[in-house]
Amino acid sequence: MKNNNTKQFNYLGLLLLVMVFVASCTDVSETLRSEITPDNFFEVDEHFVSSLGDAYGPLASMYGSNVALGGTMIANDDMVITQRGADWEDGGIWIRLHQHENRPDNVRTTNTWELAFSGVSNSNRLLFQFEELIASGDIDASLGTPFIAELRGMRAFYYYLLLDNFGNVPIVTSFADAAENPSQPSSDFQEGRRQVYDFVESEFLAILDDLNEVSGTATYGRMNKWVAHYTLAKLYLNSEVYIGEAKWAETIQHTNAIINSGNYSLMSNYADNFLVDNTGSTENIFVIPYDKSFLGGFNLHKMSFHPAAQNALKLRTGSWSGYQVLTEHYATYINPDLNPGPQGTVYDVDPLATEIQGTIDNRTDVNIWFGPINNPDGSPAIDPQAQDSDPFGTRVFITPHIRELFPNDLRSSGGRVLKYEIEEGLSGNNMDNDYVIQRYSDVLLTKAEALWRMNPSDGEALQLVNEVRNRAGVNPYTVLNDDLLLAERGRETFFEMVRRQDLIRFDGKQGLTRWNDPWQFKPASPSFRNVFPVPRSQLEANPSLVQNPGYN
Repeated sequence: MKNNNTKQFNYLGLLLLVMVFVASCTDVSETLRSEITPDNFFEVDEHFVSSLGDAYGPLASMYGSNVALGGTMIANDDMVITQRGADWEDGGIWIRLHQHENRPDNVRTTNTWELAFSGVSNSNRLLFQFEELIASGDIDASLGTPFIAELRGMRAFYYYLLLDNFGNVPIVTSFADAAENPSQPSSDFQEGRRQVYDFVESEFLAILDDLNEVSGTATYGRMNKWVAHYTLAKLYLNSEVYIGEAKWAETIQHTNAIINSGNYSLMSNYADNFLVDNTGSTENIFVIPYDKSFLGGFNLHKMSFHPAAQNALKLRTGSWSGYQVLTEHYATYINPDLNPGPQGTVYDVDPLATEIQGTIDNRTDVNIWFGPINNPDGSPAIDPQAQDSDPFGTRVFITPHIRELFPNDLRSSGGRVLKYEIEEGLSGNNMDNDYVIQRYSDVLLTKAEALWRMNPSDGEALQLVNEVRNRAGVNPYTVLNDDLLLAERGRETFFEMVRRQDLIRFDGKQGLTRWNDPWQFKPASPSFRNVFPVPRSQLEANPSLVQNPGYN
């Protein structure tokens, strides 16, 4: 979110929501900081909106570049953080995440659990207050009902994330009568996960008709009917993983609701969805409205860029050189009209190449930064800390080749995550771009996958995938298969925190590397790694919890 005219919403309540959103990001405790009363709220709709901030606050930390879900992206086949001596050693947490040897004390997965349950608790508290005021007659039920639906939707969204990442988690729906030590629905993991799945499904279905149907600025960054349809579509798309049952028809039903609404369409330019000011995207369904002044937490430029980027982009703060793009993901942009190759393929990528050969995929330069870095005056950037073994010496050249996972990788190895436009001269740690959680192109690819699962010869499935590919400037597919679908999703939704889910869903199917298969710097992993462990801190604090299978 930005301080410019395109960002000045027509609804004062949305600005108030952002301010409360910010306050909640600085304190994720469950302490009741203020009491909603009819004396100080609910005179107009904007007062309802501004009271919702605490329900959204944890999202900014969950999707931030260096915490929670953002950190766990390196467990996938497209990203990594290599160790360079003491740099990014961090007790081995990044290496273990990437190699699927995660432990219950990993701070990244612990943060995901704690922030999601903070969102659940905040939603429960606000629901309790709204319902009490309606029951007492202090506010009219017709005014409060849409906002109650929105809060239930946010609570269900947090449970959707918990279902996906941890599986069997406690279901807490009461604020006033919440148990001190809530237990999981079942001691049996799969049965407990099914009950969490059923809860998420039933909540979203129950509130669909009460949610706001308006898209655009009125519900920007908030739970509305289309966000709920999208979440249900992804719930059903992954239902074989969650409950062992395919729900392809239900997936199509909810993607159709979004498509037929006419509210969303593909932008002509892929990059426009991720601009510094990306508010006007017709494609973005659900976002976090980050703002460098009022809602910080999105620091991709800090997390991924080489330190030389500071001078090259006239940034006012240095970068940490963290996130790197795996060579095997980079290689999927090479000749992307073809099957990228069977699992275990070692791609012939020239580590000294200055540009990708054989591709016109216009997502390449949006997603990945590689090649020489030059200063504003055109002179080559120099890294005085470059290792002696760097083939370019002190000349900064970001190569797609990564030498090793640890202990002493090159500072210039691995393409860097670009994806979001970087504001020239940006000061501080925070970016203004709104982070995209849900996007229309994913709706098209989701529907296409469901159609193809039901009928591999389905013409509409092929047409939907090619609609996305056409925007990327690559030739249309003539057939679909698991490899092509997964690779296309990898390019289109890179750095959108869905890759882990995709890899697990495609696992066990023949072809391209999946979640439990070996990939660059990662050995084969057992299937219990499909979910993260219950954090040790939670097990110690709550004796009613049981650890997920395989982590004992």
